[in-house]
Amino acid sequence: MKFVQTDKAPSAIGPYSQAVIANGMVYTSGQIALTPEGVMLEDDVVIQTKQVLKNLQAVLEEAGSSMSKVVKTTIFIASMDDFAVINEIYEDAFGSHKPSRATVAVKTLPKNALVEIDAVALVNK
Repeated sequence: MKFVQTDKAPSAIGPYSQAVIANGMVYTSGQIALTPEGVMLEDDVVIQTKQVLKNLQAVLEEAGSSMSKVVKTTIFIASMDDFAVINEIYEDAFGSHKPSRATVAVKTLPKNALVEIDAVALVNK
């Protein structure tokens, strides 16, 4: 098992790693709209979703993976009213690659984020 840490994504805000590599797979922690410097972005679902996906990509790349190697994601959103716009930005980030996915509306997210995404991906050999 290997723990992943990059300064191109925000540091963990609790007792966890940005990601863990095990048995040829990387399991990322959920990413929210913090900048790599730890600043929470404004209360705008478009801006937040783009930052979340940027953070996720940085963690995957540090782990020796990429968005095109993602097998599954989970999206946590503060409001199902934002589902369509999040879906559009998500589709742009993944292009023709379509990993399996679950999307769940939750009452609150860390730092009152509007969206959080985690991923499971293959690691390049």
